Amino acid sequence: MNRYDFVFLFDATDANPNGDPDAGNLPRIDPETGHGLVTDVCVKRKVRNYVSLVKKNQSPHRIYFTDGAVLNEFHEEAYGHVGIKSEKNKLPKDVEKARAVTGFMCHNFFDIRTFGAVMSMEVNCGQVRGPVQLSFGRSVDPVVTLEHAITRSSVTNQRDVDKERTMGRKFTVPYGLYRVHGVVNPFLAEQTDFGEDDLELFWTAVESAFQFDQSAARPAGSMASRELIVFEHGSQLGNAPSHTLFDSVSVRRKDGVAVPRAFGDYEVSIDESRIPEAVRVVRRI
Repeated sequence: MNRYDFVFLFDATDANPNGDPDAGNLPRIDPETGHGLVTDVCVKRKVRNYVSLVKKNQSPHRIYFTDGAVLNEFHEEAYGHVGIKSEKNKLPKDVEKARAVTGFMCHNFFDIRTFGAVMSMEVNCGQVRGPVQLSFGRSVDPVVTLEHAITRSSVTNQRDVDKERTMGRKFTVPYGLYRVHGVVNPFLAEQTDFGEDDLELFWTAVESAFQFDQSAARPAGSMASRELIVFEHGSQLGNAPSHTLFDSVSVRRKDGVAVPRAFGDYEVSIDESRIPEAVRVVRRI
C-alpha cells in the first residue's frame, strides 16, 4: 500500500452536525471566527457505525468502541486466544506473546487496525497507532447557530401533570459546508495489518457516512457526503507534502452568493499544476 491523502466535504442543512456537551449540545463553533467545527471522533463514529451495520459486527470487522462495550472483556479474549493469563496492568513479558495479544485485537477489530486504540488498561493489550487519521471538520464559511423552542404534550414529573405543556430546546445550523483532511500512512498500515480491502471499506463508509445516521438532530437528507477527493501517491513515502495537496483543493462561494444555503452555492476545483505526476487524483464522489 502507498500513501494516501484525502479531502472530505460534507454539509449540514437545518441540523446539528456535532453538538458540544459542554455547551448544552449547541453546534460546535470556533468562537473567534464563527466557523463550525466537527470533531474527528464524530466522523470516525459514522465510519464505525456503517462498518458495524454492513459487516454485522463480525470478525474481522468487529467494532471495539461501541455503546455499552466492556473493553477488558475484549482484551481477555485476546489473552485466551494466545493461551496465557493476563497480569494486572502489564503486557506479557514475552515479546512475541505481547505482539500476539495486540495482533489479535488488530485482526479482529476494524476500528483498531484503522484508527488505532489505547488498550493499556487493567487487562493490558498495548497501544496501537492507526494508519488512518483525520482532522477536525471546519466549515468553509462562518455558520449561525439557531435555538428553537419546542413543546411536548407529556411531562417528566408527577408534579407537572397539571401543566398544559412543557418546553424544550433544539439547536441547528441553517447551513454549513464542512471540510475534513485525512491521511493513510502505509507504514502504520503494515503494523496493524490494515489492507487494501480495509481501505476500500473505509472509503465506502465515508461516502455513506450519513445514509444511516438520521435522528431528530440530523433529519433525513439534512446531512450529506458531497466530495471525497483522494490523492494516491506513487510510493510509500509519498510524492508531495500533504499540505501542498490540500492547498490544491479550492472551495469557494459562487459569485453573487451572499449567504450560502446549499452545496450548489459553492464550486470545488483542483489546481492540477500543484500536483506531481506521480500522484493520482481520484474524485470518488
